Order: sequence, then structure tokens, then C-alpha cells
Amino acid sequence: MSYGFSKTVALSHEQAIVKVTEALKQEGFGVLTTIDVKETLQTKLGVEFNKYVILGACNPPFAHRALQAEEEIGLLLPCNIIVYERENETVVSAFNPMSMTKLIDNPAMLPIAEEVTQRLRRAIEAI
Repeated sequence: MSYGFSKTVALSHEQAIVKVTEALKQEGFGVLTTIDVKETLQTKLGVEFNKYVILGACNPPFAHRALQAEEEIGLLLPCNIIVYERENETVVSAFNPMSMTKLIDNPAMLPIAEEVTQRLRRAIEAI
């Protein structure tokens, strides 16, 4: 997956959400939004789906820098992390901010994307 990075963890889905939230906090991120995809699909469509949660994480200093460098970057914020069950495993994945630099022709975004990527990688690896 070129637009993100993943790790399979030996934790329950619920434990993984707690651990990734803690790991993100250690890297300066807060979770702004939590979307329970399984619940939403059940409620809105009446369909069954695996446990799947999207966490919208934000590191305010980096968000501020990014918005100063590229006003429209808000279209790609916050950083999304997903936690989901696949068969009998729990997977944690994060969007790779370096992918944004392929979409945005703004050299000022490169050092921001690099640092945020490093922090997200450390958070995922810490789980």
C-alpha cells in the first residue's frame, strides 16, 4: 500500500484503539473524530460489516504549519488511522502524509509531511 502503512497487532479491536490513541498522544496527536464504520453501516444500511473504526488524528502545531503553507490542505486533514478486524486479526493502518506531496505542488509541505510521517510511523510501531 503506497498511500499508508499498516501493522497487524496481537490485540483485540478495542485494545488496539486504546493503544493507538495512547501512542498518538505520545507523538503529539489527539483524536478529534471516531467513526464506527460497522455501526454506521448497520444503522444506515442494515448490513453486517467487520469491526472497523476510523480515527481522525490531529497534531495542532503541524496542522497550523500546514495550513499556513497550503490553505487548501484542510481537504486532506485530519490524519486518518484505521483499526479493523480481518479474519482473526486486528490491523492498524495510517495514511502516509508523504502521499500528499504527490498531490500538492508546494515544496513547503515536504518537511511537514516528512515529520508527520515519522511521528505516525512511530505511533503505529509502538503498538
